[in-house]
Amino acid sequence: MQMSDLENCIELYGRDIYSFCCYLTRSRGEADDLYQDTFLTAAEIAGRLDADGSPKSALLSVAVNLWRNRYRKLSLRQRITGPAASLEQMRETFSGDEPASGAPGPLDTVIAREEAQTVRRAVARLPDRYRVPILLFYMEDLKIPEIAEALRIPQGTVKSRLHKAKKLLAQDLKEVLDET
Repeated sequence: MQMSDLENCIELYGRDIYSFCCYLTRSRGEADDLYQDTFLTAAEIAGRLDADGSPKSALLSVAVNLWRNRYRKLSLRQRITGPAASLEQMRETFSGDEPASGAPGPLDTVIAREEAQTVRRAVARLPDRYRVPILLFYMEDLKIPEIAEALRIPQGTVKSRLHKAKKLLAQDLKEVLDET
């Protein structure tokens, strides 16, 4: 992959990669850093990046790997420094919901936004092992083989995680809908 190819990838897939980074990190600031690091890493390994196959999949794979490394480092720091600030507390700090943008429109629009926000919250509550494949499958429209390659796990594992995630989401959303 040449630098011009990388520029084309930024132009074509930049918004999708950034959006995925936002969902993955649950924080705009963290997403900005991850997005920038993803393309810096892609520029460094441009020769090894799969431009012929699926460049979007390759870029998403780079983003996931960078995010995993950061998460591991944070987790290791927590074990070393002790329970002063738990990892879960930090994740909750970064999981703030995005405010709905724009003025309220007709009733259908308001209901659709509320439903979408409810689904986003449910997805955000999923454990990472289920949340990442769901985001890659539904948000980024990757196929199961592409997700398996990006996450470096077998296709069967991707399928089982997607199935489990759907089951957890259905259960969580059913509980939310039953409360109203």
